[in-house]
Amino acid sequence: MTSTDAAPAAIAPAPPVLAEVVRSGFTEGHHRGSLVLLAADGSVERTLGDPGAPVFPRSSNKPMQAAAILRAGLELSGERLALAAASHSGEPFHLDLVRKMLAEHGLTPDDLQTPPDLPLDPVAAETYLAAGNVRERITMNCSGKHAAMLAVCVRNGWDTASYLDPAHPLQQLVGQVVAEAAGEPVAAVGTDGCGAPLMAIGLTGLARAFRSFVLAEPGSAERRVADAMRAHPEYVAGTRRPDTWLMSEVPGTLSKMGAEAVQAVALADGRALAFKIDDGATRALGPVLARALELLGVDAPVVARIGRSPLLGGAAEVGEIRAVF
Repeated sequence: MTSTDAAPAAIAPAPPVLAEVVRSGFTEGHHRGSLVLLAADGSVERTLGDPGAPVFPRSSNKPMQAAAILRAGLELSGERLALAAASHSGEPFHLDLVRKMLAEHGLTPDDLQTPPDLPLDPVAAETYLAAGNVRERITMNCSGKHAAMLAVCVRNGWDTASYLDPAHPLQQLVGQVVAEAAGEPVAAVGTDGCGAPLMAIGLTGLARAFRSFVLAEPGSAERRVADAMRAHPEYVAGTRRPDTWLMSEVPGTLSKMGAEAVQAVALADGRALAFKIDDGATRALGPVLARALELLGVDAPVVARIGRSPLLGGAAEVGEIRAVF
């Protein structure tokens, strides 16, 4: 190598395999990723991959966004606050409440800057289309969060047309809340699928954030968000979603998934987890979540329900996606 030759760039090791795809007894694929488990005292109990590396938590950031909305002075509680932190399924009861939240502040669905979409839940989407409906802004799974963001802008006299601008006062506050909850600075700011600013943090920081919400002082913005989500999990997700099942069946649990196969969970005593499947395959999310919950000591029937991810050959079950750690 001459003095002018550049040294070869270091190649980062591939993340470990968290789940494998087994069809007819043959392993046909793998899903890699990173994961962290926190003990009740907040110490790191187990890691796989690099949970300190920044990721976009996607909708797992929504509890922090909802806490920022409360800190900015909007009075929300109960189902409305749960919906502000939701990736809702687009079921009728979700859409009805979004409309009410908008109307209560002199807003309409036209004020939403979410991209037009179909209901997230496949069953709800089929019913919606069969009724002759088309993609709308209100149907997008983040419309509850956007309705709350618009409402707090109205409350504070902030510009509603630019509420998704990273420089907007609300989004600046969101960044502060994310950094405080995670215990680390925001590493990057991007744009989420719904158009809102998206703050990157490490998975360890994400697990710390969820832990901080369940252990926060009663009456604080963080605890109010956690309490609303846990009391009304069907508004956080939907009737056929793992986040709803987990929060309904394991008392005190806070759970929120994000796009690109991100998941964060905190248990009532402060145990917490966060992970991301590197390729974004949400089909691996359930098996990995179930195994992580087992390692945290959660013993409940819902864990097996969440972990079940069968593969079909024709109409028959011929395999599964399973965790391998």
